[in-house]
Amino acid sequence: MTTALIFGSTGAVGSQILATLLSSTTCNSITTISRRAPPTQDSKLQSTIQVDTSKWGPLIATLSPVPSVVFNTVGTTIGTAGSVASQWAIDHDLCVENAKAAKAAGVKTYVYCSSAGTSGALSPFALTPYAKMKRGVEQNIKELDFENAIILRPGMILGRENPKNKWLEDFFHGLKRLGQGFQDKWETALDLIQIPGKMMALISICI
Repeated sequence: MTTALIFGSTGAVGSQILATLLSSTTCNSITTISRRAPPTQDSKLQSTIQVDTSKWGPLIATLSPVPSVVFNTVGTTIGTAGSVASQWAIDHDLCVENAKAAKAAGVKTYVYCSSAGTSGALSPFALTPYAKMKRGVEQNIKELDFENAIILRPGMILGRENPKNKWLEDFFHGLKRLGQGFQDKWETALDLIQIPGKMMALISICI
């Protein structure tokens, strides 16, 4: 049976991973570490609320048993963080520290939710600070040499009730004029993430 830990369980992706794990018969224990309570409760869910994110990583070593898989879907925006430096501290530094702590604790499988368009000569976003943050985390995870390291690269998530960046989301939504295939390369509709079968197929690869 699988024991899982989720960082970012209150976000659009993390909350769906949590819901899927709770419904999975192969996962018998889920722990979440977050600044606020996750959107659901369950008998096999242990929620740890810790507003000081610098303490998140060290908490992994206190879990018994050590999680067999860790999901990291942590992320913010420059608008929410207030500056590039503050966003970097969350989207890069915190994610790297969590990965290092997971490796030190003996975690076998590490799943990181990155982003589409952060690399590649044809990507218009590859040189942005956001892309550099994501690439930096990906590289650190690869260098940690987990038994299994899985990097997810979804496009910008559209369809949130409260968009993180309405102007940018409207821009990506408009890419549909160039063809559905082109739009799909850069964005992911929230309602697709919420389809149980699609998320379960993803989770089954990870656990």
